Amino acid sequence: MNTTAPPLASLTVQHAAELIHSVIDEVERAVVGKRDALELIAAGLLANGHILLDDLPGVAKTLTARSFATALGLSFSRIQFTPDLLPSDITGATMLEPGSLRPVFRPGPVFAQLVLADEINRAPAKTQAALLEAMQERQVTADGTSHQLPPPFLVIATENPIESEGTYPLPEAQLDRFLLRTRLGYPAASDEMEMLRRRLARRTEEVQLRAIGAAETFLAAQRAIEMVQVDQSLGGYIVSIVGSTRQQPDLEVGASPRGSLALVKLARAVAALRGRDFVTPDDIRDIAVPALAHRCVLRSDAWIRKVTAEDVVRRVVDSIPAPSWR
Repeated sequence: MNTTAPPLASLTVQHAAELIHSVIDEVERAVVGKRDALELIAAGLLANGHILLDDLPGVAKTLTARSFATALGLSFSRIQFTPDLLPSDITGATMLEPGSLRPVFRPGPVFAQLVLADEINRAPAKTQAALLEAMQERQVTADGTSHQLPPPFLVIATENPIESEGTYPLPEAQLDRFLLRTRLGYPAASDEMEMLRRRLARRTEEVQLRAIGAAETFLAAQRAIEMVQVDQSLGGYIVSIVGSTRQQPDLEVGASPRGSLALVKLARAVAALRGRDFVTPDDIRDIAVPALAHRCVLRSDAWIRKVTAEDVVRRVVDSIPAPSWR
């Protein structure tokens, strides 16, 4: 595949798609057998959104985030969330400079283009909230002064769904800031065998990945997504899906209007990666669950019956007929 990009000002949807597919190919050298999940994560990053990986330990969540940062040519920072982590440990703080005794802001680890918030639900709410302004406004405020974060600013957060001891569930307001939530899951036996074969063949722990692009190229690819067309009938289809989540008897709270925007952004990115400059109903259906389920709050009786938010959103999507968009 030819990944030579034209000048950044004229990056097309096709060139953006070629770039991201090459990035995914490179990431697959480290993360084996997860092409569908990697394409969804790449679509989220291309749509300039933050991503929540909710999965078991040892399934390459951290490796995935680090590999995307390397392949995209972005600066990378990892924040390990713990119960004693303070907000200033994330955002940075103003300190007195030795010698001159002048106050100087020392940036924290959030000042990177791709930040891995590892086990985000292990920190208390005050520390989790330190990310909220950064995720929404792409800036942090310290001592009354705002500091802009480097573009693109993207967060990939992880959490372990099977542990509750010593964790603090993310509030709905923060969950809503994530463009999508997804899982990697265990690999198939053949993929796990391939992973072992590669490890034995390279004779070293780490996989050395190369940068396919740079931050400026990736920013141009993000801008190119704005050229992907969304028919008006598909806008109505999105609103119908999101509105229906607010009327489901199994849900206490349905998806917010931010969910509608998330569907549009993700559908555009998915369409581009599928080689089109227009969105189809299938693009919307395919990303509805990862884009909306984490924005919905289950009723207690539904939780007892082991109904999940994913089940409800999937039921909503299946019940609403797709428009004749052509």
